[in-house]
Amino acid sequence: MSEQQPILSVRDLKVAFGTKKKQNEVLHGVGFDVYPGETVAIVGESGSGKSTTMHAVINLLPGTGKVTGGSVQWNGRELVGIGRKEMESIRGREIGLVPQDPMSNLNPVWSVGFQVEEAIRANGLASGKKAVHARAVEVLEQAGLQNAEQRMKQYPHQFSGGMKQRALIGIGLAANPELLIADEPTSALDVTVQRVVLNHLETLTKELGTAVVFITHDLGLAAERAEKLIVMYKGNIVESGPSREILQNPQHPYTRRLVSAAPSLASRRIGADASLPAAPTSTFDVAALAESTERKIGEPLIEVEGLRKVYKLRKGNFGSEDFVAVDNATFTINRGETLALVGESGSGKSTIAKMVLQLEDATAGTIKIEGRDTSKLNGRELFNLRRTLQPVFQDPYGSLDPLYNIGNTIMEPLKIHNVGDAASRKARMYELLDQVSLPREVATRYPNELSGGQRQRVAVARGLALKPDILVLDEAVSALDVLVQAQILDLLAELQRDLGLTYLFITHDLAVVRLIADRVCVMQQGKIVEQATTDEVFENPQQEYTRNLLAAIPGASIELGVEPAANEDYVPHLEAAPEHSAEANGAMGNASRNSTGPAF
Repeated sequence: MSEQQPILSVRDLKVAFGTKKKQNEVLHGVGFDVYPGETVAIVGESGSGKSTTMHAVINLLPGTGKVTGGSVQWNGRELVGIGRKEMESIRGREIGLVPQDPMSNLNPVWSVGFQVEEAIRANGLASGKKAVHARAVEVLEQAGLQNAEQRMKQYPHQFSGGMKQRALIGIGLAANPELLIADEPTSALDVTVQRVVLNHLETLTKELGTAVVFITHDLGLAAERAEKLIVMYKGNIVESGPSREILQNPQHPYTRRLVSAAPSLASRRIGADASLPAAPTSTFDVAALAESTERKIGEPLIEVEGLRKVYKLRKGNFGSEDFVAVDNATFTINRGETLALVGESGSGKSTIAKMVLQLEDATAGTIKIEGRDTSKLNGRELFNLRRTLQPVFQDPYGSLDPLYNIGNTIMEPLKIHNVGDAASRKARMYELLDQVSLPREVATRYPNELSGGQRQRVAVARGLALKPDILVLDEAVSALDVLVQAQILDLLAELQRDLGLTYLFITHDLAVVRLIADRVCVMQQGKIVEQATTDEVFENPQQEYTRNLLAAIPGASIELGVEPAANEDYVPHLEAAPEHSAEANGAMGNASRNSTGPAF
């Protein structure tokens, strides 16, 4: 590959936000190369500069963001400082983008099909109504969307998070670009659809010579799909080189910490052999969650029986047809227990959560909480129930009010339920920010000033504000990088032990399930097809569908090389940014290992 010329060559790239008088530099001289057909993964925690780096490449920095130094060469052409029209001719046609948030990147007033067709027309990929429509269907099918012809008529709110993500991937790939920037492209996808989409991307890379830059917090995905790995921390590159080599023998303390905290990789070793002691790795060691102290499991708290939900879908000529989202679901959650609902996108997991939370009415069946049928509660009883039953929603972008600052967002449940006075609410808010590892200064900031991972932490903090008995977590850690994910899972496990909390945990990440859940219900097309303890499901799955889900966990077969001694005395200080190192941030087109930066 060294004989080839890179299609993208970034040198000493610096980016700052703010005005000329007060600038905050967030990238401190980043450099790397991407070659034709190469797959590169950029990993690091939320706020490390992963997305900012690639958005700077295509001049899509938000707000006051500006490139303040360095060079970006695209096929030998300098992109820093070029005109808007020139950049627009490159974006889409030559460099495709799959944005991070599937919930807010589709226009709610246009059908999904119209938006895909618009991208095809804008990039000059087809002309004429029929040709454009045919290409749009093809694009959605390639991205793994079933019944694409029918789905094109639907609107974004009628799609699950995973389906929206697939539509965005389809739009990003529509022009067969030379480089695809995929910003967390599979964070909303279940593992089986993730595999379909990533296999498609891999085929493109091989057949068309398309290079892919993954921005991801999933180290399993990075290890399995990318040839080269770039590890970022606080706007610097601290390590880079062949992905498997880095993950099997991480040199930098920060990389070691990332590897030790990754559930997609750790799940393989947790519970695999109880006789082997877990290696000490870091302050937030996911393996330690499996060794947590015994909890008391009490009487049945949530009893769901014969639950069914049917939606009416509109058809032409003012007609409608029935769509069964949940069919005859039955399960029980005991006090102090965690039940995980897993399955593909659109299998009915979130619909069950909404019915448990009384945000949707069941078509048939019963939900009992502490023996009381929730469908028969009056307004006051339902209000009181909500104090003990709190949600953490899937979408960290849509579930926070953009007009409320973070402090008021977290205190809102306390105000609504008239808990304490202003001073005690403020104290509780700061306590919650500490619990979810957010700095207290965040209290005066607004959601649009936070990253996706930070917003999700705010949502978890708000869910915990009232100290509820039951927490319904709908993909609550899917948007988080592995370090924060480990902290949140550790926090949830600790709160469960201390307060006896009960969790209904909805996720498509089976690796996380292994860490947190006592029992698992596997859902397929609205039905619970398998129900057992976590160990039974992972070690002896009964259904072919469950076996396929387990086989699709990215990176499950990759051996890691974090030695116990490597992190024994390592206590991370996330507030301290590493010093700028020219060596760390130099060109990385070659495949040699590059581990630099301070030893924290």
